[in-house]
Amino acid sequence: MKKKWMVLLLTAAMTAGLAACGGGGTETADSGDAQTEETSDGEESVGGGELVVYSPNSEGLINATIPLFEEKYGVDVELIQAGTGELVKRIQSEQNDPYADVLFGGSWSTMNDNEDLWEPYVSPNDANVIDAYKNTCGFITGNVLDGSVLIVNTDLIGDIEINGYEDLLNPELKGKIATADPANSSSAFAHLTNMLLAMGGYEDEGAWQYVRDLFENIDGKICESSSAVYKGVADGEYVVGLSYEDPCAQLVKDGAPVKIVYMEEGTVFLPASATIIKNAKNMDNAKLFIDFILSEEVQNIWGSTLTNRPVLKDAATSEFMTPMSDIYVIEEDIPYVSSHKQELVDRYTEIFTDLQSR
Repeated sequence: MKKKWMVLLLTAAMTAGLAACGGGGTETADSGDAQTEETSDGEESVGGGELVVYSPNSEGLINATIPLFEEKYGVDVELIQAGTGELVKRIQSEQNDPYADVLFGGSWSTMNDNEDLWEPYVSPNDANVIDAYKNTCGFITGNVLDGSVLIVNTDLIGDIEINGYEDLLNPELKGKIATADPANSSSAFAHLTNMLLAMGGYEDEGAWQYVRDLFENIDGKICESSSAVYKGVADGEYVVGLSYEDPCAQLVKDGAPVKIVYMEEGTVFLPASATIIKNAKNMDNAKLFIDFILSEEVQNIWGSTLTNRPVLKDAATSEFMTPMSDIYVIEEDIPYVSSHKQELVDRYTEIFTDLQSR
């Protein structure tokens, strides 16, 4: 089978050119749907045809998913990779004549903010998803989870106890805590909302006092990126960092001198999304792909071989991943955070600026 994989290099000229392509009619929209064949026992099987997937996901997740889908269903997949923001802009420009069928990856809030771009669909497999991450809006399929965690350097920690957020206020850790900027880093912003929720609530004054106390202990040392946080801890530049599970679990797996701490006050896991693009030309295969990534087969592969955490209730997890049942999980109010993001960022920025001016 011929694989049409490419890495998308978005330029203004490409976007304009694709956007200018004519709008397809009803016949065109149906021409690429999955082939339906009758098996020897009289049952119908779905397979064949094409599927165009836009994705910001990692190579590991892509390589564990796309080839298996092609092999299992005989579908020829064209994969185009770029950042979530670039892909959403491209989908917006192609609304009158969509090129892709599925957006595989990206945050729930981004998809929710662009509801007009997506085809309503809830997979039958959604019934097996952890309740907090079910497709309740009707168009966003959560398929993999990533949680805010603390990463601790086991060579440097000594006798200091770190079990959660409160322990980060220890004066012995002043200037030894790594974090990115919540105003510019999605993982740092996720930690900001996690700590607010865990310490009292998004609008609770006591929770915001904790934010002030924490950043006073961070002592102005803000890493330039989310990767600099976990790398800085692993390299011994910091004792502890506010990071996210996927790369930290990979460091543990690779034998780095680090351990993961899930905050005893509560850890938020946020779902990565998958959506079907409105009026997709290969609609049947798009729905088949959504069903596929929520299947027990795929979720078990992800959970047992990758550092991505599956969303199915009983999916397998590898020995280096802590079972969800051993983690105190708290649920983010995703719609609230999405609609109040700028307010939360502005208040954090005000606190940080005030601390720096002293």
